[in-house]
Amino acid sequence: MKNFQNIAPDNASRRAFLKRAGAVSLAASASPWALTLAAMGEAAAATASDYKALVCVFLYGGNDYANTLLPFDPAGYNAQNALRANLAIDRSLLTPTLLNPATALPNARQYALAPGLNPLLPIFDAGAMTVLLNIGTLVQPTSKLQYSNQSVPLPPKLFSHNDQQSFWQSSSPEGAASGWGGRMGDLFAAGNGNATFTCISVSGNAVYLAGKSAVQYQVTPSGSVPVAGIKSPLFGSTACSTALQNLMTAPRTHLLDNEYARIGKRSIDANDQLSSALGSVTLATTFPGGNSLADQLKMVARLIAARNTLGVKRQVFFVSISGFDTHDSLLSVHPTLMATVGNAIGAFYQSTVDLGIASQVTTFTASDFGRTLVSNNEGSDHGWGSMHFVLGGSVRGKSFVGTAPVIANGGPDDVGQGRLLPALSVDQLGATLATWFGVSVSDQATILPNLGNYSQKNLGFLS
Repeated sequence: MKNFQNIAPDNASRRAFLKRAGAVSLAASASPWALTLAAMGEAAAATASDYKALVCVFLYGGNDYANTLLPFDPAGYNAQNALRANLAIDRSLLTPTLLNPATALPNARQYALAPGLNPLLPIFDAGAMTVLLNIGTLVQPTSKLQYSNQSVPLPPKLFSHNDQQSFWQSSSPEGAASGWGGRMGDLFAAGNGNATFTCISVSGNAVYLAGKSAVQYQVTPSGSVPVAGIKSPLFGSTACSTALQNLMTAPRTHLLDNEYARIGKRSIDANDQLSSALGSVTLATTFPGGNSLADQLKMVARLIAARNTLGVKRQVFFVSISGFDTHDSLLSVHPTLMATVGNAIGAFYQSTVDLGIASQVTTFTASDFGRTLVSNNEGSDHGWGSMHFVLGGSVRGKSFVGTAPVIANGGPDDVGQGRLLPALSVDQLGATLATWFGVSVSDQATILPNLGNYSQKNLGFLS
C-alpha cells in the first residue's frame, strides 16, 4: 500500500492516480489471467461505418441443458430418459419443436427444443438460428483423461455459481475487473457519437459489460434512471433543482470530488440525451406482457431503434433472467422459464426484422453452467457444459455447431452424473462474435486471453 498512500490527490493527475490504483488492484490479484492481460499491449481503437449490436441473454442459476434441447431420435430419447425418468417430457410433446437442420447430424441423432421454446422454431427454420452443442468454460481444449489427471489448467472453482458466471462473462473468477463484452466495447467506444451508450445493461451490474476504459451504462426496462431532485422540481422549486444540479456537477479541486462531479454530470447528460432519443421511438413489434425478460429486450430494441439519434455504430447489450438453479421442482419450474425465454427472444428477433436490421444484431444465450443429466430427486445438480443458441440475420443457421455428446452417466463426454465436459469453449464463441463485430484477429487475444490455446478459434457460424 506504500505507493498508494504516497499519492497526493490534490496534486496528482487523475490519470496517474487511476493507473497507480489499478496497479495496486493488479498486485493483489492471484489470477494468472490478470497478469497475462497486464502484459499485453493495449488494443488499437477500431472504427466502423455500419451498425452492429451484440445481445447477451444470461440465464442465471445454471440452465438444465437436457430439458432445453432434448434428444428426439428413439435411441437418444430412451437413453436420456433412462437416466432421468422422473424429469422426462413425453416424446409426443416434442414433435412440434423437432429441429430439422440443413445438414443432418451423424448417427441419425435428432434434437427437439423444449416445448416452451417453440417461438424459436420458425427462426431456426428460416436459417437465422444455430445451436451450440456442449459449450462451456475452458482454459484450453481438455480431454476426460486430462481432466481426471488434472494435467491441464481448468476454470477455477468449477460448479460454483458466482465463479462460473464470472468466468463465462470475463474469463476470470469472481472479482474480475472487466468482461469480454466490455473489452470489445473498449475498441469501439471512441468511434461512437457518445461512448456512454456503447455497453448497456438492462439487468443491473454485469462484469460482462465492464471494459478497461468502457463503463457499462445501466438502464431499466422503462429507460434511464434520472436523479429524482433534478427530474422534477425539488421541494416544488426549480431553483432548488438547479442548485442541486450545480452542486453535483461543479468542477472541484480535490481529485476524488472532481471525479464524482464528472460522473454525476455524465449521468445527467446521458439521461437527458437518452430520454429525448427514446421519446421518438415507436416499435411495430408486440412484446408479450408479464414477461420480465421480454421487458428488458423490448428496451434493447428501443435503444437499437434510437441508434442514429444516439450516434452509435457498435453496441453491446446485456439482459438476464434468474431462477435456473433447479435442484428440485424442475418439471414445474423449468417449462415456465423456457416459455419466458422463448417468447421474449422470439419477439426480440421479430423486432429486429421489423426494424430492418436483423442482419446487424446477433443474440446469444449463456448461463453459469449446464446441469447434471442424472436427476437429483426432482431436479438436477450443478454441471458444466451446456447447449446454447445464437440468433440473427447474419447467423449461418438451421444448423448445429459441435458434436452431439454421448448420452451416458460417466460416458466419454462427461465427468460424472452427466456433467458434460465442454467440447466448445466460451473463448471460441467470443472469437466468432468478435470477428463478426469487427474486432481484428490481433485484438482478439486481448479480449479473450485463453484464445491462443485453440487451433480453431472461429466456429464459423456467422457471415
